[in-house]
Amino acid sequence: MAKITIDETLCKGCELCIDVCPKKIVAIAGDRLNARGYHPAYVTDQSKCIGCAFCAIICPDVAITVEK
Repeated sequence: MAKITIDETLCKGCELCIDVCPKKIVAIAGDRLNARGYHPAYVTDQSKCIGCAFCAIICPDVAITVEK
């Protein structure tokens, strides 16, 4: 099973990862802010991840890693 890790301290909430995820399991945490003042992305259901790594590839801040 693949695992997505999002470094919330680096995430600026640009939502690019949300747009490219084929399983639509990445969302923005509207209820909290990171140290930089952004709403970070998070994974809603890790078990649905297929390990495509589109989210990690598109992330401009290199805040996402995907392990298979």
